[in-house]
Amino acid sequence: MLPGAGGACQWRNLRAGIFDLLGSRGFAGRRRAAILGNCLHALNVNPPDTASVKTLITGANGHLGRRLIAALAPQQPVVALVRSAAAAQALTALARPNLSVRVLDYTDVSALSEAANGCDHAVHLVGIIKAGRDNSYAQAHEATTRALIAAAADCQLRSIVYLSILGAGSAAMNECLASKGRAERLLARGATPSLVLRLPMVLGEGDYAARALRQRARSNVSVLLRGSSKEQPIYAGDVVSAIVNALARPQSGHRVLDLAGPTALSRAALTRRVAALLGGDPRLLDLPLALGMAAAGLLERLLRQPPVTRAMLGVLDHDDDIDPRSACAVLGIRLMPLDEMLHKTVVAVDRDG
Repeated sequence: MLPGAGGACQWRNLRAGIFDLLGSRGFAGRRRAAILGNCLHALNVNPPDTASVKTLITGANGHLGRRLIAALAPQQPVVALVRSAAAAQALTALARPNLSVRVLDYTDVSALSEAANGCDHAVHLVGIIKAGRDNSYAQAHEATTRALIAAAADCQLRSIVYLSILGAGSAAMNECLASKGRAERLLARGATPSLVLRLPMVLGEGDYAARALRQRARSNVSVLLRGSSKEQPIYAGDVVSAIVNALARPQSGHRVLDLAGPTALSRAALTRRVAALLGGDPRLLDLPLALGMAAAGLLERLLRQPPVTRAMLGVLDHDDDIDPRSACAVLGIRLMPLDEMLHKTVVAVDRDG
């Protein structure tokens, strides 16, 4: 039997090696899991105590953060970081076991190091798609990532998982996607092993994206900007499963995975699909993206905090159409089919509400 912290690391490496070997031999799903269990049993190897693992989560008060807390906290200590007392109070009210909530500035290396002391991993959920004069992309993405990298090195964290956006890259023309790309590059150059998950639209019960999609599908007339734009939504629960599995199998270096749902379709087709599930048939008014960009540019000049910006529209307009199978294999997850996802996040919620 493999004892102690060193044994836990060896167990993870052994499990990952057997799992990958079985995958390369064509075994999948439950059969691969069953063979893996038999191998570990034959070798007299027991999994480590997950309660000895401690995870830090930044931006923990968002929908994904709360889901991740619900998945992790019953088994292990979680340190949830937020920026305001109100957010801290909301998380504390969840009364999750093993949950510690802290209020701090995500760019404060000293405060981050204090919070990360004793942690094994960090999940960096901080990010925005709409910047304002008081919150730039550089501040939200690059400054927070730079501070977390420093804190992780100071506390010798074993890994960082970072959520990015499909299409991100330091050379991207879109300001938001370029900033996300620069944050990814910081992680690649950092001392702590890291995994970047680039994601499309994430749909979860009660979240903003699902509500907006439901509202669009229920309207008599639905206005779309470039309805041919490709969407590939992924279920929030699948994203959480990907993070949890990634934490169980931390990277030895830096890796970027593009992850999305199983089905890519146009924005217009997605709207019609949701409308059909809701029993509606909206008229779709498809407008050119240039018109939306012009309106957003005007709002940027007139308002300190415009409801939409050109960079935000550019992110939403990005064509998401990837093959997620390789990422799913690495992360050990199975994606929820599109119609099941829409039923859970849009249709069932609509009927309940």
